[in-house]
Order: sequence, then C-alpha cells, then structure tokens
Amino acid sequence: MLLLARTAFRLIHRSPLHPTRSASLILSAHTRRTHTMSPDPDAIQLEIEQQKARFNDLRKQGAAQELVDEAKKSLGDLQRALALAKGGAAGKDAGKKRERLMLKTAKGTRDYSPAEMYCREHIERIVKDCFTAYGGSCLDTPVFERKDILQGKYGEDAKLIFDLMDQGGEQLALRYDHTVPLARYLAMVGANNTHSKLWQVGKVYRRDNPVMSKGRMREFLQADFDISGTWDPMIPDAELLSLLCTIMTKLDVGEFTVKVNHRKILDGIFEVCGVPAEKIRSISSAVDKLDKLPWVEVKKEMTDEKGLDAAIADKIGEYVKHKGGPELLEKLNADAALTANKSAKNGLNEMGILFTLLNAYKVLDKISFDLSLARGLDYYTGIIYEAIVEASAPPGFTEANALAAADGTAAPAPAPKKSKKPKAADGEEEEVDESQVGVGSIAAGGRYDGLVGMFNAAAAAEGKKAHELPCVGVSIGMDRVFAIVWPKWVEKGMRSKETMAYVVSMGDGLLKERVQLVQELREAGIKTDFLAKNKPKHQAQFAASEKDEVPFAIIIAPEELAAGFVRVKEQKWQFVDGEKVKVKTEGDKGTQVRREELVGWLKQTTTLAGWSSGKLVEN
Repeated sequence: MLLLARTAFRLIHRSPLHPTRSASLILSAHTRRTHTMSPDPDAIQLEIEQQKARFNDLRKQGAAQELVDEAKKSLGDLQRALALAKGGAAGKDAGKKRERLMLKTAKGTRDYSPAEMYCREHIERIVKDCFTAYGGSCLDTPVFERKDILQGKYGEDAKLIFDLMDQGGEQLALRYDHTVPLARYLAMVGANNTHSKLWQVGKVYRRDNPVMSKGRMREFLQADFDISGTWDPMIPDAELLSLLCTIMTKLDVGEFTVKVNHRKILDGIFEVCGVPAEKIRSISSAVDKLDKLPWVEVKKEMTDEKGLDAAIADKIGEYVKHKGGPELLEKLNADAALTANKSAKNGLNEMGILFTLLNAYKVLDKISFDLSLARGLDYYTGIIYEAIVEASAPPGFTEANALAAADGTAAPAPAPKKSKKPKAADGEEEEVDESQVGVGSIAAGGRYDGLVGMFNAAAAAEGKKAHELPCVGVSIGMDRVFAIVWPKWVEKGMRSKETMAYVVSMGDGLLKERVQLVQELREAGIKTDFLAKNKPKHQAQFAASEKDEVPFAIIIAPEELAAGFVRVKEQKWQFVDGEKVKVKTEGDKGTQVRREELVGWLKQTTTLAGWSSGKLVEN
C-alpha cells in the first residue's frame, strides 16, 4: 500500500489532466486486481467490461501514458484471472508433472476374462436349472437398500456392510446378502404372497479382507433359493438340503459334505452349560469359528474377549466335538440334562423328522450332524447348514486336531497367523497371505422364521399385530464354486467360446455368399462366425477359427458353390506334454456336403453334440 500511495502521489504531480481522477483510477485498479482472486467467472467478466470502458475513456481523453498503461495492465490481469477461474485446478497445476492413472480394479474386486466367464456362465446355468427344477420363480431386488433395512440383522458382521454417502436424504448401503432384501420384499407384498419358492442370482457386497484366489472378495455373486410360508415341519428344510446336494453333485466340486445343526439345539446346549442369555449370540459367533481355528483359540476368545467362565467353555467343548448322523441324535436324546431343556428338545424332535425325510431324498450320506456349526448371523431361528469341500479349511488344518483339546487329547499348536503386508497408502491393509486361507464354505443357509415379522412389526401401526411369515433358504457362493471348478475346467481343456462353425472363403472374397451362409446357420441354431473383411486370405480365416477353437470350418469356393456344394473340415485339439494343441490333419481337405443339406449334416454329427457341452479336446 505504501508503494501504491507513493506511485499515486508521483503521478498526481506529473499528470496535467484530472489529477484526482488519475489517483482514483490507480487505486481502483489495485482494488480490482485483488478482486480477481474471486473464483466467479461471471463477476470477473463484468469487471473486464468495466475496465475496458475505463481504458477506452483514458485514450479518448488523451490521458498520461502512465495511466493508460496502468489501465491496460489491469485489464490484462483481469483477463488472466478469468482464464484461471474457468480452468480451475487444471490451470493452477498446469506446470506440475502429470500424475499417471493407475489402471486397476478396486480392492476386493476383479475382472473375468471371456474364457472365465464361459465357465462362470456354465456354473450359473446349472444352478438356475436346478432352481427351476425344484419349482422356483425368479426374483430381483435392488443392489442397494435403505441402511435401516440392513441394520441389526448380521450380528458381529454388521461392520462389513458397505455404507453409501447420503443420497437425496436417504441413508443407503450395498446389500450384504439376498436374505434380508427378500424378507423386506415379502413384508412389502404381505398377504399377497403367503407361500412361495423364490430364487435370486446377483452381486452382494461385504467390506471384508479379500482373498482373491479363494473366491473371497468384497463384490461377489451369490445364488439364493428360499421357501416361505407355513408348511408341515421340516419338509421345506429337507427340500432345500436335497436341492443343495443336487447342485453340488452337478457342479463337479469333488467330494462335499453338508454340515447340519439346529439353532434350538445349540441354544439349548448353551443354556444347559450355563451361558448367560445375553452372551448366547456372541458365544455362538465364537463357536462358528471352529471350522478355521483350533479349540484352544476359540476357547480363549470366549473367556478372554467375551468374559465367559472357563468351566462353562469346557462344558461347551464337550458338546461341540460331536458330529455324525442319526446315531448322534440318539445319543443326544439319551442326555437327560439336554432333553430337559425345552429349546433343545424341540430341536432334537425336528432333527428326527429331518433325517427321515433326507433318507427318502437319498442324500443322507452327504449330511453330517455337526454340533460345532453355529452360523453367526442373528436372524437364524431353526435348522442351519453349510456345504464344505476339501479346499474349505485352511491348508494343514483339520477338524480332528481343531477339537483335540476339547476331546481331552493334546492341544495342537496354534494355527499360523495370517501374515499381512504393510498398510497401503490409503490406510487399508493389504490382502492377507492367501497360502494360509481356505475357500471356506461354498454354500450355507438355514431357517429364519422371524425376519419378515421383524420388518412387519417395525412398519406396523402402534398396537397392531405384525404378520409372521416363516422362511428357510440356502445361499451358494458362486465365486467360491468358480475358484474350485475353474482349475478343473482348464485342466480338462474346456472351451472358452460357443462358436460351432466358421465360414471360410477360398479365392475371391465371396462376402455376400459368406454372410448368407452364416445367417442361415445362425437361424438354424448353429452358432457361427466369419472374418469381417471383404477379401480375406484363407490363412487368416483359418487362424481366426483356430484361435476360437471352432470345431467346424465351412469352406466355400466359387466352383463348388456354383455346383451346389460346400466343404466341411473338422478341427480337433489334444493335450501334448500338458499343452493344448490342434490335431494336425495333413492332406485332409474336408468332407464335401450339398449346400442345402449342410444344416442337417452338422446336426447329425457327434462332434456338434459333444462339443456344445463345452469340451474342446479329445479324451
């Protein structure tokens, strides 16, 4: 300001014209320059127009050159300020080095290649076919829900819910599973849907620490089948277990076991052992970890973290070590202390009915009555179950040594801790050591008789009785299934594309004739492709067909086509030293087939029928 005042004083004495006005022009120019810091481009544009007018006035009046130059400089300052305001941060950072875009998916998510998607679609078709075979109808619910719909349903896992920022006044969250959205839907339709079999296949989201190679992610695909309504005891439950065994068998996941328990039996065990009512759910969550932690660590969580008396924990350990079938049910029915508990007695009676039905379904050999199965979600009220395979448990972990201490034998060494890498720049932990983690259960579910009624009660008017709707369901982790099936798929040389025929032209391009033949085959239901060029070389066309491992090359040539013929060449692949290679057929020019008989000829081949199932190589 001192410098500005001196300049104004000097110019006042040097200017022959309007000295007072000259000084005010300089001062106002300074004021305008400080105003150019405003981020509003419209306000700056208005100042520019005003400054242009002042600049033109000074020139017309013959003002001193210093004043004209000062006005011109102020106008330039304003114009630069306008450019900065319009450019925003881009203009401010123009001189800085450009940061490179990091091309990667978000943590816990991944892309699937076309070959992988072909396998995933194969899995999905099997599951959906089984769902419809058991009388299910398809349902679709939004991928996000109101947050109050999801709250209070998942126990200790509630921390894994993905919250969304406030959206127009609604607190939202990504769905954690399909069960709670289904219950919300059933509560909304109310009396219009008293009995149903509904299935959903879609993405769900959990803010968990991902293990990508084991199909444990933050975004993953789940397939659910649920039966709602009041039915005779255990019939829907047995139906779902039969459905689950059917799907697991058809998916070729290898040997599997469906572990089954009953929430009423488990709650009865806790009560008989002396667990306080307010600790039952938290202790249940601890017991649920016995599939991946040894008993000594589970007991430590019960006593040290959750404050349970060690003697009570030991009593629980005596029960949860048991697993079996109908013979275990007989043993528990002979336990006077347990059968004296009303909850346990009801659960044991229902398990007896279930075993009879499972025997009729011919799946009893796949079932393990496992008292260590707890399922930590709060909404389960009856039977609970989960399907496991050999890869479910962490490497080197067996249930036998997990329960060794509870069985009175020597306790195993604690399981190795999951090693974690240093925290990333965003503050989140890197993925855990995948070599120490199993796939986990690949399907799970149970009965949740109170969830729909919970929604109805929350929505009902004061004093109005809420409508109850019992439900039982199963959820299949499609990504975990894929993690098991995909290596087998690759090992067997299964295909990555459904194209069954490739039309190849010899000589002139014959584009019109190729397009006509391709369209005819497609209309007949034969998946067909061609090279989208006017006059492609035949080598390039064969290379394209071999890249897609297409079993039939349909060759058209001018002379043969004029005579009403095409030529069909079969292409096959085999494994040589562990690599899939095309079977060489030296001198094989293919089979000549009449043009009008081509569709019928292709459909009669065993190759078309066999390879359409996905197999690309010879046995």
